[in-house]
Amino acid sequence: IEGRVYVSPEPSFPEHYLEIWLRRKLERFGDTHPELIELVATKGRVFLPTAYRPTVPEPDLAVYAPLPEFASINEIKWEEIAPFLVAEILVGGDIAKDLTRNPDLYHHVSSIKEYWVLNGSHSVDEPVLFVHRRRAKSWTVTTFPYGSTFTTKLLPGFELLIDPRK
Repeated sequence: IEGRVYVSPEPSFPEHYLEIWLRRKLERFGDTHPELIELVATKGRVFLPTAYRPTVPEPDLAVYAPLPEFASINEIKWEEIAPFLVAEILVGGDIAKDLTRNPDLYHHVSSIKEYWVLNGSHSVDEPVLFVHRRRAKSWTVTTFPYGSTFTTKLLPGFELLIDPRK
């Protein structure tokens, strides 16, 4: 980030559990709606085109619409594709990274329409979803508490009950 190397600890089991839960929800939706989601990448790389120094955040999840046709998967490079949705799982670690630094970074990538933070830092069993939606020069942030159902215009028909046990 801005030419510096940032190292994060390996996810704890609760963090990994939430990440897999959310990834599976998105992948299952993508399986029935391949025109909307082709790939849900874990630890994808997002290149910021306007950064002065190299800035390549690695979100916990990056969601891609159908990718351009490539003759071979070997030809695909992270810097040539861009997600429309990124998500971070927050259980421990640096809260400011996910809630302060990253929204600013991801806003510089015009393809990213939404940035989600699944926050289990208070209770992994009852996480809260923060959804940042792109609005011109900033994000609007909506909170979806545990037990609520989240929908998004980005993924018509997608419903996410905020409950990792379901």
